[in-house]
Amino acid sequence: MELPLFESFEIGTIVTRNRFVRSATHEGLADPAGFYTPELVRTYAELAENEVGLIITGHTFVSEEGRASRFQASAAGDGVVELWKIATEQVHRRGGSIVLQLAHAGGCAGDPEQAVGPSEFRSSPKKNPCRSASRGEIQKIVEAFASAARRARQGGFDGVQIHAAHGYLISEFLSPFYNRRTDEYGGSPENRMRLLREVYLAVRNAVGRDFPVLMKINSEDFVEGGFSVKECAEVCLTLERLGLNAVELSGGIPEAGPRRSPVRLPEKNGAEETVYYESAASQLKSKLHLPLLLVGGVRSIGTAERLVGSSLCDMVSLSRPLIREPGLLRRWHYEDDFPAKCVTCNACFRPILTGRGFYCPRERSSDCSK
Repeated sequence: MELPLFESFEIGTIVTRNRFVRSATHEGLADPAGFYTPELVRTYAELAENEVGLIITGHTFVSEEGRASRFQASAAGDGVVELWKIATEQVHRRGGSIVLQLAHAGGCAGDPEQAVGPSEFRSSPKKNPCRSASRGEIQKIVEAFASAARRARQGGFDGVQIHAAHGYLISEFLSPFYNRRTDEYGGSPENRMRLLREVYLAVRNAVGRDFPVLMKINSEDFVEGGFSVKECAEVCLTLERLGLNAVELSGGIPEAGPRRSPVRLPEKNGAEETVYYESAASQLKSKLHLPLLLVGGVRSIGTAERLVGSSLCDMVSLSRPLIREPGLLRRWHYEDDFPAKCVTCNACFRPILTGRGFYCPRERSSDCSK
């Protein structure tokens, strides 16, 4: 008998082969100009080969001032489309589905001279404050998201995901921790939601009603005066009414620290597996009718079965476990139910900083010792 986790699921026109998602993960494998490389194409093909139900790409920058880091993939110009087609064709040939994540780093952009946010703030003590975005700059950013989404459809992606989490631009506008504006983009939750609403409507207009549009959003920021679970529900309900196809629930901003960041370290002496945003998911799922994807802390198939079986979410998203074990889901499906080998140490991000792309140093060390 087929496990519910390995049954197909629908998100708009996307039909996934199972209930597992590869959550957007910065691979650091694009070339210096942001174009897809053969290594990045192989990464997505390998995930599809290993039966990941839905692959969400690493964040792509929709405009140059919104670029977060070196070797990040670009969605900012038409030249990327033909290389995208190679990647999406490889995924589809292997029975997979793939969604392009669209992002703007805002005040966390890699070039502090170009960085803009809702208000001035320092993303790092070593950087100058970002500028407060003007209304004109905001409208250009909205248009950039729409153009990037249009390119995604041309490039063969099955949908797009708007990145509204983790202290990037849209998350910054949503959060009173960053957003201290006094115009129509600041103050009330409705005003702080305005940028996201405008981006979503522009993206939807660019791709049409039959092309799935997803959103990744913080359940909360985990800082005093930050975005809250209640506000998250209000945003999700608003976008659901506007036709959003699915929500992926995450949480945390850099200022929350390593124990509450999106890639948090394990709790000290924690014996039980902790699903980071489970409480928020239970509150949100009772209000929403659209599919809910849940990321954060899942390391065993038993936990995934519980989350889906109890209707806390519709799909389970994984990131770091699939860096350590790209074949994890195939193993769970056909071989054994042992937990993921990932120990949540974040060592996989160190190679990205040195331009080598993401990988698990522990796994490579293990391979070398055999």
